[in-house]
Amino acid sequence: MEFKVLKDILSANDQIAEENHELLDNNKVFAINVMSSPGSGKTSTILQTIKGLKGKVKIAVIEGDVSSSIDAEKISKEGILALQINTGGECHLDANMLNRAINNLPLADIDLLFIENVGNLICTAEFQLGMHKNLVISSTAEGDDKPLKYPLMFTVADVVLINKMDLSPYLNFDANAYKNAVKALNQRAEIFEISCTTGQGVDDWLAWIKKQMDVE
Repeated sequence: MEFKVLKDILSANDQIAEENHELLDNNKVFAINVMSSPGSGKTSTILQTIKGLKGKVKIAVIEGDVSSSIDAEKISKEGILALQINTGGECHLDANMLNRAINNLPLADIDLLFIENVGNLICTAEFQLGMHKNLVISSTAEGDDKPLKYPLMFTVADVVLINKMDLSPYLNFDANAYKNAVKALNQRAEIFEISCTTGQGVDDWLAWIKKQMDVE
């Protein structure tokens, strides 16, 4: 019975996700669902991306958090439209939450939409939102075994960023082992090593976005 209930919930969610996807497509908005554990650098990565793409594409951000609007305030300070969703205890965003949010955005004035999901590596991977791509961010400080411990997250990823590479000389982090574990789960996922502190690899990440959006 519990499995049937969960299946029904996910089915209803997926239907709304399809509506979200169609709405975004009709308005020519490219949406990226950003997932990671807390502290991996989701907001820092979004801020670096904003810095690199400002003037080239029009960006907006939906911030998902259990509570607070700290990250949305950081984004807004950069002159970027940020809309806060507080889940009130839920460990993930769902398609209905996103539907309400995007219907309150000026979609005609947006090219690229980041959806910063709630920080965890489990249930965020289970709920479709209607995005175009799934981005997973890990930091070197979390260890190189995350793909082995949370396989679903990396199975649904379109692109994976290994963040905080500037710390790797001080940590027991094996980048090749991490990449091999990701590829064993998901051959199509692209992987970039970055540092939001030093800027390492950020240009490669920006080039990936530009390629997806077909912009110079």
